[in-house]
Amino acid sequence: MEEADQGAVRPDSIPEVGEDAVTSVTVSPSIPTLTEEEQEELRGELLRVEDEILTLSQVLTTKENQLADIKRKLGITPLNELKQNLSKSWQEVTTSTAYKKTSEGLSMAGHKATAAFTNMGSAISRKFEDVRNTPTFKSFEEKVETLKVKMSPTVSQGDFGDVLTSTATSDPSVVMEKQPEATPIAIQEEQPQ
Repeated sequence: MEEADQGAVRPDSIPEVGEDAVTSVTVSPSIPTLTEEEQEELRGELLRVEDEILTLSQVLTTKENQLADIKRKLGITPLNELKQNLSKSWQEVTTSTAYKKTSEGLSMAGHKATAAFTNMGSAISRKFEDVRNTPTFKSFEEKVETLKVKMSPTVSQGDFGDVLTSTATSDPSVVMEKQPEATPIAIQEEQPQ
């Protein structure tokens, strides 16, 4: 690094002791030197532009006050303006092509999801039907039917679905076998003699 610095001339180097710093600074060639007359003309233009800016600022303030007064007389509050701006913005959003494409995409996704769930439900129903038709399930169904016949006093000719329905709707506090109802025993009072 030192070898590269030795041969390089740095324009921003500090003048050595004894050199005049003012003479070492060069004027950039891109900025033309102005005569006293041109400088005076530019100073005058600067004052005119600043004055115009001040005038325009005062006019703007006056117009803003006038606008606020008119809105107050019409009953337009900042909250009403906010509501109108939000409504207008929402309308612009809903009419934009991006919103329409997104809405259509979500709608299509919803339809596809509905179709997928319908297909899945149908597949599950078919699978349950396939399981119900297996020999193992039929054997289980026959055993449940046999158990039902043994437990109930009346013989049922229903299928497995009937068994499940009757089991699901039966009262669990009911005893499996019906007990004959006890007849009340008449207690005879002893008659005084």
